[in-house]
Amino acid sequence: MVASGSGKLSLGEAATRFLAHLPPEVQETSQPEVYRFVRWFGTERPLAELTAPEVANYAERLSLSDTDYAQKLELTRAFLAYVKKQGWSPTNLATHLKAKKAKTGLPSSARGLSQVVALTRQGHEELMRELEALKSKRPKLIEEIRQAAADKDFRENVPLHAAREQLGHLEGRIIELEETLKFAKIIGEETKSAAKVDIGDTLILMELNSREELRYTIVPPREVDPAQGKISSVSPIGKALLGRSEGEIVEVAVPAGKLRYQIKRIEP
Repeated sequence: MVASGSGKLSLGEAATRFLAHLPPEVQETSQPEVYRFVRWFGTERPLAELTAPEVANYAERLSLSDTDYAQKLELTRAFLAYVKKQGWSPTNLATHLKAKKAKTGLPSSARGLSQVVALTRQGHEELMRELEALKSKRPKLIEEIRQAAADKDFRENVPLHAAREQLGHLEGRIIELEETLKFAKIIGEETKSAAKVDIGDTLILMELNSREELRYTIVPPREVDPAQGKISSVSPIGKALLGRSEGEIVEVAVPAGKLRYQIKRIEP
């Protein structure tokens, strides 16, 4: 039987209760993986709606690239076992959280090529700084959750819910940044035999109709910032400029017609 009132228990609430009962040192190591699992399905999703096939699919989709992959699954499995023990779920979903088998037949160099993330040196450094800043906030939020969890009235515990939501967002972003940096390839640092436009280059362009001088930096899509003049390498103008040389005139098709730019200078 599912415990009384647990039918409306959300995944986020269940995670908070599970983490609150753990010793501090265990809580700190378990919390990132538990929140990764919770964010995957939605913190507000009713726990009772979670199904065995969904749990199995979650395990199937996780990357095997982590050296501690099995340990991370074990941490999430402990959470699901606790859910069953508390009577919040009629079935033990932990049994469906199984590590997928690595595919054979492909050389190691061929696996994960699609996961490579292109970043400029500046973009890489900015992500590193953001990651360190977020990690520095983690202990404070964990302590806030620990203190708020001392109030056993979880339903009306506004500070607990707020801290839990903040930590969930923080952990989600940390995971995203770590995955991005793990597969990052810094571009634009190769020695070029000729001055050809490449990702990471800053260009001084002249719009030939208006004679206006423009300054653009071509960056990977995830680093686009129009306010800073950073344009995507896959945008129409970005694609038109890549591989071109100083002095060349480039035409870019737009809904209103064609724009013509001359590349005045390339600044790698």
